[in-house]
Formats: sequence, structure tokens, C-alpha cells
Amino acid sequence: MFVRQFVRFVDRLSVACAVFAAVMLVSATLIVCWMVLYRSLGNSTYWEIELATYLIVATVLVGSPFCLKTRGHIGVDLVSELLPPRGRRVLARVLAVLGFAVCVYLAWEGFWLTLEAWRSQETSGSAWDPPRWPFFALMPVGLGLTALQYVADFLRPEETDDDASSAVSGQGA
Repeated sequence: MFVRQFVRFVDRLSVACAVFAAVMLVSATLIVCWMVLYRSLGNSTYWEIELATYLIVATVLVGSPFCLKTRGHIGVDLVSELLPPRGRRVLARVLAVLGFAVCVYLAWEGFWLTLEAWRSQETSGSAWDPPRWPFFALMPVGLGLTALQYVADFLRPEETDDDASSAVSGQGA
């Protein structure tokens, strides 16, 4: 019972991350469009390229749990297609553990990078000169949530052939 609730919670959290990532991506797009229009009128600004870049990177990091949840990432499945079903499940579990380990390691390193930027009051050095720690904080947040999605995927009950066929036909829960 607890496992199903945990998986549902993490799945909902990943969907919330996707919505937030979409808002950031739309914001970055609007900023770039505004910048092109504003500069074409002969005006000059200094903040929009840096902010749009931060938002796009944030979109990738914060959106990654949803990408993992929906299998939206690019994968090479040549090896897994040659394996029997049990071998595919074992390979998927091994890759989930490896993905989890990589995400935890990068989240940990990102946490220390964020902490160091916050302690030293590091700024970007540009004309806008925002602090760097909020940008760096996206790494432990996004990758930590992706690691959590790996845990949920690892714990997710396996689909039977009946579950998969009913889900495809729209009759699943």
C-alpha cells in the first residue's frame, strides 16, 4: 500500500515539475521574442539573454523527472530487444540503479556547488550580475527529483501483458 502511494506521489510531483518547466520555457520564449522586438526598435538591454539561458537550463533540469516518468528520453534499445522479457526487466532494473546513482552523485555535487556560491556571494559578473546560487540550486533540485523518480520506477509494480493491452486500448485504470 505504501509503495503505491509513494509511486503516485512521485508521479504527481514529476507532473508538477513538468508544468513548472513548461512555464519557464514559455517565459524564456517570450523574453527572447520581446528582446528581438525591443532591439529591432533600436533599444538596448542587458538582462534578457542571461535570464532566458537560466530559464532554459532550469527547464531541462526541472523537467527531467517527467521526461524519465514518460520515457521521453532517447534510448538505444537494440540490446534490450534481443533479450527475453526477464532479461529486459533485469536490464531495466540495473539501468535504473545506475541512473539513480548518477543523479544522486550529481545532485550532491550540485548541492556543494550551490552552497559554495551562496557562501562566497558569487555573482555572474555580467552587467545584470545576479547571484549564481539560485541557478546552481537547480542542479540538486532537478537531479534529486529525477533520482526520486528512478526510485519510484524501480518500485513501480510490473505491468502484466493484460495490463499493458488494456492500457493501450484505453480500458486501464
